[in-house]
Formats: sequence, structure tokens, C-alpha cells
Amino acid sequence: MIYLDYSATTPVDKEVLDTFVKVSNDFIGNPNSLHKLGVESKKIIDASTEQIKKILAINHEVIYTSGASESNNTALKGIAFRYKNRGNHIITTNFEHSSIVAPLNYLQKQGFKVDFVPLTEDGLVDVNKLKKMITSETILVSIGAVNSEIGIRQPIEEIALMLKDFPNIIFHVDATQAIGKIKIDLSNVDLISMSAHKIYGIKGIGLLLKKSNVEFEPLIHGGKSTTKYRSGTPAPALIASLSKALRLIYDEFDKKYNHVKEINDYLVEKLSKIEGIVVNNNSYTIPHILNISVIGIKPETFQHALEEKGIYISTQTACSSGAGISSSVLTFTKDEARATSSVRLSLSYLTTKIEIDETIKAIIECKERLSL
Repeated sequence: MIYLDYSATTPVDKEVLDTFVKVSNDFIGNPNSLHKLGVESKKIIDASTEQIKKILAINHEVIYTSGASESNNTALKGIAFRYKNRGNHIITTNFEHSSIVAPLNYLQKQGFKVDFVPLTEDGLVDVNKLKKMITSETILVSIGAVNSEIGIRQPIEEIALMLKDFPNIIFHVDATQAIGKIKIDLSNVDLISMSAHKIYGIKGIGLLLKKSNVEFEPLIHGGKSTTKYRSGTPAPALIASLSKALRLIYDEFDKKYNHVKEINDYLVEKLSKIEGIVVNNNSYTIPHILNISVIGIKPETFQHALEEKGIYISTQTACSSGAGISSSVLTFTKDEARATSSVRLSLSYLTTKIEIDETIKAIIECKERLSL
């Protein structure tokens, strides 16, 4: 098996799983309980929380969620309803994940106005145009750090500095595809979403990181937790495993990044020479994500052809597959033929050159067979 769908989800690191099992077995108390077992479980959570803040170099409040989709929904709906007395205007991009798009569609039905900032030819947010779009009614700007289909990295740091001139606007960043892959300064961002299963952690745990001066209406009410912003009994084992996953992914960070870049460069070089295959990436894409169009072949057909050879890739993102056309590729390329034939190969520091050579061979064989 050759797995090239790491941006959809990653295998759980054995050390992360070991941490989950150990905490599950050794710390059985409810963290909300006042007895010794509860106090010990709470200490595990507190230690994990401090480690997460240290690793990410932030001083935000850490809110534990079920994953990035819940974090995104909580951020967008929570901010909109908390600050609706200030205004009803939200700014985002056409590059966002479905867990951003869907709640924004919901908010539009509730009377909020959503505008999309223009992108440059390179797929980047035009910061000057973004600034000009801001009105007295603007309460929220939500921009993903890295697009999950094409991998374009947005100038988050520059946007965050610009928005400092607008203290009544909350800046939310979905950093799910960025954390653990690239170096990014999130210290000036008000709200940050991420998910453990993208960094070799366990599914079912994620984060919403919040600056102290930001408030929002919670989605889930009732039941004591680590914060008033997300109710429910805290899960020490999941929380500790997330902290462990973050620590491990940042070990030898540069070495891991350079390996992925080397693999990506090699793959791009080989695929660019194949007639009928177009690479939908540029210099602003992170090396972990490679989007290609196999012109004239449906993405699902090509995906399953590779699957028969034991190679696993994706069409679009895992959360929006089946739409028939990639809105991200269409936004980026303005080419419907490329948008209706695009697939994503996502790489890892675990990916080997041997796997890539086998994948290239399989891509050529499948393309030739399906083009007949």
C-alpha cells in the first residue's frame, strides 16, 4: 500500500497512541471531580495545555473540541451572534474548507452579509483590497492559512498586522493544514482552529485557540469543562495525546519539511513531463500538497484506478468529495477542464522516493489505459 492522502488524515503515531492508552488506564477520574483521582486527571490536562501553548508559541486560551469542523463552526457562529450588535459583515475567501463555507451559508440565512476577498493571480489574498472591503459593519474576517486542495499558503502574518488597525474585527484562521507542516506566526490571530488527526494524532480531538479579549457564544451548553466556551466532560487521554502529537510533529521539524519538499520537487519534475497532466501548484503552495489535473479523466475514475494498484490519493478534500468540480482549482486556474479532472496527492515525512517512483509509474499506466 502507498498512502498519499495525508492531508485528509494521518496514521496515528505509535507514541501518541501509547500516551492515549496510558492516560486512559492510569488517570480514570473525572477532571471535574474534587477527589484525588479527579485532581490527578485535571493536572494531566493542565500540563498538556501549557505544553500546547509553548509549542505553538501563543498565549491564547485553549478550547478543546471534537476537531477542526467544530472549531470552525464555533468560531464563526459564536463570533457572529456575540457581536451582531456591532455589525453583520463577514469577509472570507473562495478557498475555504466546507466547514467554513457551510456555517457561513447558515449565517447568511440569519441575516449576515458575507463577502469574498479578491485573490491575486497566484491565489493569494490581496491584502490591500481586503482592507478596502472593511466597513463599519465588519465584525469577522476568516481566512484559512493553507488551502486544503491546492496547498496555497496565505499571508496570514501580514493580514493579522493589517487588522490590528481595526480592533473591533475578529480575525479567525483555520490553521488545520498549516500547523505541524510549516512555520507560521499565529500570535496576532484572534481565533485559531486545528485538528489532531492531521498531525498523526487521534481522531475526535481538536483545538480552538482564543485570545483573552475575544468572547463568543458557545455552541454547546451545559456540563462543566475546561472553559465556559465549550461544555462537556474533558477527555484527559485525548487531550494528552494531542499534546504529544504536537510535540512529536515539531521534533526535527526542518528535517521533515526538507524531506517533503525534496519528494515534492521530484514528483513535480516527473509529472510535468507527462502529456495531459497539468500541475495546479505554484511557488506559494506548501510541499505537502500536490494537486494535478489529468485532463479528460474524471477524478473519481482516476482515483479508483490507482486504488486498484494499492495507491491512495483523493479527489478534492475528503470533506467535500463528490461535488464533481473543484471550486478551489476553478478559483485558482479559471479553467473548468482542470477543475473537473483534478486530484490531490498529499505527502508526508513518511513518504519515500520508492513510493513516489511506483506512483509515477502507476499514474502513467492508469492514464494511458483510461485515455483509450
